[in-house]
Amino acid sequence: MHSVQFTAETTSGGVLERDFTVGGIPGVLWSPAPTSERAPLVLMGHGGGTHKKWPAMPGRAHRIVHGCGFHVACIDAPGHGGRPRTPYDEQEIAALYRAREAGEPEGPIVVRYNADLAERAVPEWQATLDALQGLPEIGADGPVGYYGLNMATAIGVPLTAAEPRITAAVFGLHWPDALAAPAGRITVPVQFHLQWDDEHIPREAGLALFDAFASAEKTLHANAGRHKEHPRFEADSAARFFARHLTRSVPAPAVN
Repeated sequence: MHSVQFTAETTSGGVLERDFTVGGIPGVLWSPAPTSERAPLVLMGHGGGTHKKWPAMPGRAHRIVHGCGFHVACIDAPGHGGRPRTPYDEQEIAALYRAREAGEPEGPIVVRYNADLAERAVPEWQATLDALQGLPEIGADGPVGYYGLNMATAIGVPLTAAEPRITAAVFGLHWPDALAAPAGRITVPVQFHLQWDDEHIPREAGLALFDAFASAEKTLHANAGRHKEHPRFEADSAARFFARHLTRSVPAPAVN
């Protein structure tokens, strides 16, 4: 098993930000400063075409660290951030740009490409979780959540379906095509975000994915607006969701 290798560290506003790698995969871990007490962990995915430190990522992470006292980790998806693109990545990105320029639907390309990214990213996330749980401030038996929209939902749904350590998840803004089947295997609490006037994802498609989750507790957050008009205040509702579902007695680190 790979361990966490920290490569940089800064502190701002009571939040400790540490860059790390796990088996060559770059990531960032946001934590309460100082980090002496064990706390739950939220795995956070980024959207397509962005990276682990895209402005929305530290913004959402800081809300969870400040509001809940939890750790938040994000890794670069395959072909994103500082990671090289494969020929297949280049092929699909070029197809997406051609469709966009021609005014053709982007959905079929995004769904196909995101499914391929998920196949590569899920084992990377599991290896990262293994390594992070080796840190004394997180631990192997602490609560774990997942937070990801858009492409991060395409990765997070199969990850959550396959990973019993994840016990609560926030998803949204994606098509059901490749995700309905793994969503049907998810029974943990889910908060799902949908843009009512999304120009890319038909309302019926978003509702179909929400309906596919087998969770006894699932909540739909539908907001007026287009795809990129997802309200910032939903990051606060996600933090409250994780506080409600991940806060429990967290074992203290073992003392040698």
